[in-house]
This record gives sequence, C-alpha cells and structure tokens, in this order.
Amino acid sequence: MEGVPLLTSTPSTVAPPARSFKALLGVAFVFAGIFVCSVVTVNQHTTHGPSPPSSNATAFSGDLRKRCSELYMTQTLNHFEAIPDTYSQRYFVCSEFWHGDGAPIFFYVGNEADVELYLNHTGLMWENAAEFGALLVFAEHRFFGKSVPYGADASKHLQHLSSEQALADYAVLLREIKAARNVTKSAVIGFGGSYGGMLGTWFRIKYPHVIDGVIAGSAPVLSFLGDTPPANLTAYSQIVTFDASAAGGSVPNCVANVRRSWDVLFESAKTAEGRKFMGDALGLCEPLATEEDALSIPGWMKSAYEYLAMGNYPYPSSYIMNGVSELPAYPVRAACLPLEPLFPATKEGNRSLLHAMRASIGVYYNSTFDTPCYSTSSPSAESQVDANYWDYLFCSELYQPQDQGVNDMFWLDLHNDTAMAEECLAQWNVTLRPLWATTVYGGHKALKDTSNIVFSNGNYDPWSGMGVLEDMSESVVAVKVDGGAHHLDLMFSHPLDSPGVKAAREVEKAHIRKWIQQVHDARGKN
Repeated sequence: MEGVPLLTSTPSTVAPPARSFKALLGVAFVFAGIFVCSVVTVNQHTTHGPSPPSSNATAFSGDLRKRCSELYMTQTLNHFEAIPDTYSQRYFVCSEFWHGDGAPIFFYVGNEADVELYLNHTGLMWENAAEFGALLVFAEHRFFGKSVPYGADASKHLQHLSSEQALADYAVLLREIKAARNVTKSAVIGFGGSYGGMLGTWFRIKYPHVIDGVIAGSAPVLSFLGDTPPANLTAYSQIVTFDASAAGGSVPNCVANVRRSWDVLFESAKTAEGRKFMGDALGLCEPLATEEDALSIPGWMKSAYEYLAMGNYPYPSSYIMNGVSELPAYPVRAACLPLEPLFPATKEGNRSLLHAMRASIGVYYNSTFDTPCYSTSSPSAESQVDANYWDYLFCSELYQPQDQGVNDMFWLDLHNDTAMAEECLAQWNVTLRPLWATTVYGGHKALKDTSNIVFSNGNYDPWSGMGVLEDMSESVVAVKVDGGAHHLDLMFSHPLDSPGVKAAREVEKAHIRKWIQQVHDARGKN
C-alpha cells in the first residue's frame, strides 16, 4: 500500500491472544463514535448533539437540531413480506434554505448511531444548502437512536435489522416526503460516511430511481469476501501503522515501541507476578486475575490506536468521542509522543515502556483528563446497545474480517471464519454469511455498472484501504484526500483543513451540480 511502511513480522515468543468475537469487532465501525469493545467508565450519552468545529461558529453554531423539524414516520417493519407490523422511524427535515420543487433534496443516509450526531457534523450538506437551495433530510437507521422497533424488547426482534431493510426504509421515506411536499422535479443527492457511505452506495445501486447521486465518504465497500479482486484484509492495520510512523507525521520510534510492547504484555500475562506488573504499569482499575484477563488487554489497547487513526484530524474534534470530549489535533501523533525514547530490554525498561503505553492510549481513554485508572469492563448502556446491534449486522450480513501482524505494528492474528461462525451462532443464533454482502450488493462489478457516485478516502483513514481508490467509470469516481482521516471531507470546513480536503469538496460540489442538472434536463424533456 502506497505510503505504508512495511515491517517484517516477528512472531511473539509467547502465544498471542486467541481471536475472540469482540477482538475481531475491535475494528468495527466507529463512524458515529460508538465504542464497540474499547471502553472506560465514562458516560457517553449526551442529550444534545455536539457542536460542529468552531470555524463556522457564526453560520452553524450550537445544536443544529434547533434549525430543523424532528419528525416520525410510521414505517413498515418488514418491507419484503406483506405483514402489518410497523415501527416509528425518526428523521429531521431542515427547510430554511429550500427553494421549493425543483431545488434538490440533500439526504443523509443514516448509519449505526443516533442521527443527531450526523445532523450536527455533516458540514458538507449544511455549507452548500444555501448555494443549491436544498432541503436537508437526515434519516435515522432502524434500531438506532430513537428509531427502535419494540422498544426495550428490540433485541428479541433483530431479524428485522438489516441493511436491506434500512435501504427500503429510506426509499419509502423519500417517497412520502416528496408526496407530502408535492415534489416532482427535485433531484435527491445522498450523503453518507463509513457504513452510511456504504449504504448510500448500495442505495444508488438498488434504488437508482429514488436517489440521483451519492457522496460516499470513507466507505469500505470493498472490504467483503468473495469479490474480484479480493479485499485487502491487512490494509486497516497497515494504515494505523502508517499514521504512527514518521512518514505519517509521528515520532520515529513510535511504531517500534508499540510493536515491542505486545511481547512484554504476552510474557507478563503468563504469571500472577507478571499480571500484577502489567496492571500496575498500565494503570488498570481491576486486577488481572487470570491469563485470559491479561490476554484481553492488547486488543483493548489496540482499539485506542484504531479510533485515534480514524479521528486523525488536523484540529481538535469531538466527533470520534461522540461529543463527550475532544481529541487533540492529529491525535495519533499526540499518542506517539510518550513513545519517542528507546526503552532498554530490562525489567525497568519494560516498566517504562508500559508506562509510556499507558500515557499513549490515554490520549483516547483519558480524553476527559479525569480518569484515574482504566476500566476495561464497563461500557455505557447506550454504547453497549449500539455495539451489540452492529455486532449482529456483522454476523448476519456484513462480515468484514481483518488480518494483522505481517506488515504493521501489531501481533500476528489472522481471521478464522470457522471460529467466527461458531461465535455468531452462539451469541446471536444466526449463521455467518461470509459472502452475502458481495452476493447481494455486487462488489466491483456492481460499482462498474452503476453511476453517479463519488468515493472519497483520506490517506490517514484505516478504512481507506478497503475503499474505492480508482475511478470505476466516468461517473463513479474516486477522490483521494491527502491529509484526510475518516470522512473529513463531509465535515464542516476549518481553517486547518489540508489542501487535499478543500480540493475534494470542490470535486464533490461539481458532481452534485452535474447530477442536479442531469435530473433537470431529463425531467424537462418529459
């Protein structure tokens, strides 16, 4: 992968932790700041959406929900069977810029969290609404936020949770919004990041008569098995490593120190004395009573680097932290600063290394600056529910295996479809379908056969290695965002944005303008 330092894997002298269900899901989507398996005892729920970056404080300050109408639609629970069951789907409509029928509808394709987060952070929609006279619609994904069928009993009805059902929700919602406003001439332009970008892509593939074009930011649509060419399963960890390298702007010894720390941890996990040494050096709240407890710690620590890499923005941001706290500018670089020295291979050197690792992961786990020790066992209720629902999607249809430890700074750990199938059956009573996403959505071939999608990917974003990095056709185009992390181009503009991010937004605007004109031209002939 271009720009990613290649490291020769040196397997640990002790057995690495077995790949568990939660370990594999450690790289699951956090696009909405959902903490899937890496948690500390911090309440992550907020009653108000986080504010966008301060650069647009005059035009778009505060809670942008106040500029919108919060609405609910009685939505069909199962679009693919003729049954009467329904649920209430939440969505927001923001009409202050709309010029009426003929002006576009900007539609946010909601993903795996409360839609308020996206409403408050998708600056690309807000900042261009006035120029295009657009109606803004932010749709919430079923089973997330306040769009939860069966309420407290939702977990008993997860057979109704799927990307296919969510896409059908969006198609019906747009039909009803247009009918209620007597809209017949307006183009619909979709916006989505990460899983939302994947949904937007599939929305265009499956419902081209409903949505006229899509801006898909950081959408890893090529992360599934069964595609040709095959998914690059090591890309994610390689790009996290790139961010921590000197080439990615971090101090030179960071990668080597992180990589060496795993051997120290695995060796320490073997004995009670080693586990105490490990817990004390890392500042853990709970004692590591068993080797199994200790072997869960490397995955928990690795998750910090994964989230920091996704949030490796050039300015402080609360997005990855779900509005609870802010990460610093270029947080991977900040996390690497304690790892600048070379630590001797002695007991005291190892202690110093783990102290440095504690400070390093603290950029993420102690972003509130009030965490005296790290708890690895107490997620907030809200984050745990969202994580569970994403876990279900991972098992039931969106299986994205990852490999690590060959050309990166992590220990050797390869995916095991058989073991994962057993985990999914035990936890969710569903059969793992490794090839389903490619089967139902088409992979490379479907992308070449569709139209009007812009895929943007930043070189700091770990998911970019499984995104579309080259044009598929004249109208399915790739935009490489130099200096960009996880769908940075979809966020509000900022004085510290890189030239690459600014250029990407201009390309996206040009395509939006073209798609709107195509709709006007086509409907003008009818």
